[in-house]
Amino acid sequence: MPRRVRSSAEIVGRREAMAIGATLGGQAKASRRAKRCSIAQVARRVGMSVARLSEIERGLGARAPLETWVALGIALDRPLAVTFSRSHDGASTGPLDAGHLEIQEYILRLARATGRPGTFEVPTRPSDPRRSTDVGIRDPAFRTRILAECWNNFGDLGAAIRATRRKQFEAAAAWPEDRIATVWIVRATAANRDLLDRYPAIIDAAFPGSSRRWVRALAEGSPPPREPGVVWYDPGTRRLIERRRATIAG
Repeated sequence: MPRRVRSSAEIVGRREAMAIGATLGGQAKASRRAKRCSIAQVARRVGMSVARLSEIERGLGARAPLETWVALGIALDRPLAVTFSRSHDGASTGPLDAGHLEIQEYILRLARATGRPGTFEVPTRPSDPRRSTDVGIRDPAFRTRILAECWNNFGDLGAAIRATRRKQFEAAAAWPEDRIATVWIVRATAANRDLLDRYPAIIDAAFPGSSRRWVRALAEGSPPPREPGVVWYDPGTRRLIERRRATIAG
């Protein structure tokens, strides 16, 4: 049989995969050492042999399944983030923040359905439009302004919490006649769930409000809780889901 000639996409794909595998392997090794974990400890968490993890750390992980890289990222507290880049011919496949916009669009529709005016990217400091919250909802029945922060993913969890608190203080100064209520709407991805579940004491301290009551407040128009809260947005079902508090081992 004549030998099949590989396409240019296969050739370039193999070369790029090797380069990506080398980069990720080096990052995995550096992260493991920074956490002072042995290669045996991490291999056991991921469910692979020490020899195979050693190969991956040396840059020989181009053929490793995606689930292996995802598990390795979780084991090292560095969840894997993967996406396609923009098309080489310049054609746009949609805005870069499409996932974030999807959550904002959904919350604005809920506000309209419950008879409350919603505002996209409402400035919490009117003199500086760059300082804004993702969605602002005015609830005249309860003299409350809801600041809804929508999260597709996180870069710095601590910075995100600090920014939300800053916006709450700015909004309280801008609208003293209203009570300011804040809520996070977080895309229910495995990486986001793992991140929030990994730091339950921090999340519960920053967002002590009832997640169930926040779901009802946003979806049904019931009174917003007085304390900040977190709810999940499920892109598959397009609905809000209560975040259940993680059990903290004593």
